[in-house]
Amino acid sequence: MSTATLVETEQPVEVETLPVAPQKVSWFKHAMPTVAFLGRRLLSAAIVLLGATFIVFMALSYALDFLEDLRLSTDPNVELLIAQRIELLNLDTPPFIRYFQWLGGVLTGNFGEGWNQFRGQGVLSMLAARIPSTIQLVLAATIGAILFGVLVGIVSALRQYTRFDYGVTFMSFVLFSLPSFWVAVLLKTWGAIGFNAFLNNPQFSVPVLILVPLLLGGLWSAIVGGTRRSRWITFAIATLATLIAMLLFAFTGWLQNPTLGPAGITVLGLGVAMALVGLMVGFNKPRPEFNPDLPASAVGSASDSAGITESLDSDGADVAARVGRFGGLRGWISANRALCAAVSTVLAIALLYIPFQFAFFTAGLARVLLLALATVVLGVLIGWLWGGFDRRLSMRIAGLTALGTFFFLFVDRVLQMWQFYGSLSQVAGRPISTIGSQTPGVRTSAAVAALGTPFWVTTLDSFTHVILPTIALVLISFASYTRYTRASMLEVMNQDYIRTARAKGLPERVVTVRHAFRNALIPLATIIPLDFAGLLGGAVITEQIFGWSGMGNLFITSIRAQEINMIMGYFLLIGTMLVIGTIVVDFIYALVDPRIRVNA
Repeated sequence: MSTATLVETEQPVEVETLPVAPQKVSWFKHAMPTVAFLGRRLLSAAIVLLGATFIVFMALSYALDFLEDLRLSTDPNVELLIAQRIELLNLDTPPFIRYFQWLGGVLTGNFGEGWNQFRGQGVLSMLAARIPSTIQLVLAATIGAILFGVLVGIVSALRQYTRFDYGVTFMSFVLFSLPSFWVAVLLKTWGAIGFNAFLNNPQFSVPVLILVPLLLGGLWSAIVGGTRRSRWITFAIATLATLIAMLLFAFTGWLQNPTLGPAGITVLGLGVAMALVGLMVGFNKPRPEFNPDLPASAVGSASDSAGITESLDSDGADVAARVGRFGGLRGWISANRALCAAVSTVLAIALLYIPFQFAFFTAGLARVLLLALATVVLGVLIGWLWGGFDRRLSMRIAGLTALGTFFFLFVDRVLQMWQFYGSLSQVAGRPISTIGSQTPGVRTSAAVAALGTPFWVTTLDSFTHVILPTIALVLISFASYTRYTRASMLEVMNQDYIRTARAKGLPERVVTVRHAFRNALIPLATIIPLDFAGLLGGAVITEQIFGWSGMGNLFITSIRAQEINMIMGYFLLIGTMLVIGTIVVDFIYALVDPRIRVNA
């Protein structure tokens, strides 16, 4: 009897492996390289500030003669006065020891007090009182110089070796070489005294009516460029428009009572919308409309009939649903949703002109900021409703358009007080001021108090005082930003990747804005943050000429009065801001240039 034998053979066993979930990196570990980098930079900055303040303190201690006035005095108690001065300033202690005494006070929050012209006044209180005035003066000038300088520098680089480029180069060198005090004096003579006299009888002479339109026409013709025919057309349109505007200003009395109104706000807002769309998106021809609800079976037939096989949205993702090409208005709207969103935003704000006036009636700064935020939200919402292939871009453009239009709405409300402001006895029909940061007596006058809120009058008063110093600073700083931007843009435009982008058939706007402009900003990233950091240093010469009580004026006064504590406080503040500016530069590099990372 045979028996069956069970033989076990080894068979390969397939083991199903489960995917291993990636380990989550905690926020702390992810941020550690940046924190370590920031810590090293702050430590090195503290060492630099320590060494710099030591050098400055020692230099001041040996350069300033705190007993000079007493040595020349004929007072019979001069010996007693000298002894009191030595005790007050601790002059019998070596400067090396006095520095560490000053440093110990700074570390405990005691920056000292003035002993001469600022006797009894704390350094921190004096700096805190002057900083807002300096920011009001220099911030607008710096932002204006950066914006206009960068814009003109880019246009000059794109129009290389043209008449516009030569003209910008010539004017840049002229403005860069002009003494600031001479520019300030000319502005006081012609921009304040001459303009105030002109407002009493705002009539343009025949030579002015001829020269100004011709100059502006030539300027716009050079900026727009193009063929000879297009340049002549631009010249003719710009010249005629300028002449008509000057005649309207003269015969309607607009300069004596300037307001924008709904029509002016709409026109200016549409200009902002066109500029943003032309810069960020461009004006497109009609194209197929995206339809996400289209069935998959209909996609092939629709795309085949339209001759379309593949397209990409702005983020590079495949667009799977397309329908045939639409002509006329529907196709144009489909291709220009960002423009439609921007225009709709301007029209919506213009329609809300009357409600805005009621909201502005008793407004202060806080309400104005809230209204600006609400306007931006309205623009973003309109951009979201328009949608399109890139809804985020439409929202971004509409929001920026809303902010620009609200700015003109705010300017219109301020200008509504122009006639009232000029009729005040303190102003006496001369609104453009030549000295100081405000007109004495305006903010406390009974006529202003009767308005209910002095915000609009005080804003206009501040504007009439800051406009001339701002222009003076812009004219001088504008030249350097123009030259930096032009040189950086020309270097970038000659790179291989720019030629590759053009060879791929990208529009010149896309090549300039998305590829060249961002890389051209890398050298400017070193200059702009440091200029902003130097804002608190003030404009010494400009403040002296226009009688502006800012940080620059405080520094000069402290030097003359030998206020060593005030000088050291000023230097420590400016040094700290500059050190912070250098750290900000590193982070801006990482933001602008993807090849750079802030790492330990």
